[in-house]
Amino acid sequence: MSTLRVTLDYGRTGLEVELPAERVVGPLSMRDAAPLADPAAAIAEALALPIGAAPLAEIARGRRDACILVCDITRPVPNELILRPMLKTLHEAGISPEQVLILVATGLHRPSTEAERIEMLGAEIASKYRVEDHRGTQLDEHTYLGDSPRGVPAWIDTRYVRADLKITTGLIEPHLMAGYSGGRKLICPGIAALETVKIWHGPAFLEHPNADCGILDGNPVHEENTAIALMAGCDFIVNVTLDSKRRVTSVVAGDMQAAFLEGVKFVDKFARAPVSEPVDVVVTSAAGYPLDTTFYQAIKGLAGCLPVVKQGGTIILAASLSEGLGSPEFQSLFAENDSLDQFMTRILGRDYFVMDQWQVEELAKVRRKARVKIVADGVNPAALAACFVESAPTVESALAATLAELGPDARVAVIPKGPYVLPTLV
Repeated sequence: MSTLRVTLDYGRTGLEVELPAERVVGPLSMRDAAPLADPAAAIAEALALPIGAAPLAEIARGRRDACILVCDITRPVPNELILRPMLKTLHEAGISPEQVLILVATGLHRPSTEAERIEMLGAEIASKYRVEDHRGTQLDEHTYLGDSPRGVPAWIDTRYVRADLKITTGLIEPHLMAGYSGGRKLICPGIAALETVKIWHGPAFLEHPNADCGILDGNPVHEENTAIALMAGCDFIVNVTLDSKRRVTSVVAGDMQAAFLEGVKFVDKFARAPVSEPVDVVVTSAAGYPLDTTFYQAIKGLAGCLPVVKQGGTIILAASLSEGLGSPEFQSLFAENDSLDQFMTRILGRDYFVMDQWQVEELAKVRRKARVKIVADGVNPAALAACFVESAPTVESALAATLAELGPDARVAVIPKGPYVLPTLV
């Protein structure tokens, strides 16, 4: 039997696995766009020649201060590369370093550490500028802007709301609920209060069939956080796209909606991997560090491959889980519910809410379709079993056991970069 060696994105190092070559469909991967020869120059050019907006230098002139939103450590955004020409532009327009706040759009994730801020921003920017975290559970740090079209109360971080110049940065990639990350997501959920997120991430939105990877049209999650972001205001965005080696492949800047949609068009051309028919087994990853540090984040790797796994099939996910399962609230959901069916009954009844329940809801979607086996160094088998998934010591052992049950005709898709790829039936 011939074998296929594949390296899955796993932690900081990757995980090499051997798969039976005659069974494998793929590897399914994003088509790499050519990395930009000079991404710093491309960013500077985008600031000067933006999409649907005046140049940043012109917008910044006469503003008393600026708030710049950046992603937290869970997104591999080249923040330093983006911020250097941006900050230079602001200073030349008359905004001093003391008048700039870099606000980490943590959403409801944990605060960033000093080491993470240096990793995210570079040592010079992290030390020279005021860098603060959004705290989504502190309602008094937010301003109520009214209700969105579908009735979501829009509570947005007051530091951003009051800023004279509002800028967001970020990365455009597939997202399991909002279709794509980037653009409006830095504002909602990035700097939204729990009171906003719990409704916007509630079952009324997430159970919609268009609340899925790679879908914007008719996606209520996308439509509503766009509406909330417009309520909060955004003067300028800078978003990038990355290749499989996390090199910058394009830069979009300018109007929050127009620039974002241009970036989505670019990503969509390269992220989709065609599959002719559903497969019995998918071997995938949670895209490695920093996305696979918790089970909470790693669920994105499970959700991303749902379009190509058969009903009743199996997903084998490799994720380091170096920080464990996730927040205490996330972990409590498994302790409080004897099954995912019980959990779904509770949240659909609308009298039950726990922060981070939306990711368990995504897991429930996965488990309604497929069996799940997790290969992880950071969490023991008993803890994983309590999360309604199975564990395995290696990808090879998990696959061998699964294929022994399914028989000789079973087909396996492998997706080394997990949720960065959009497997699509054609």
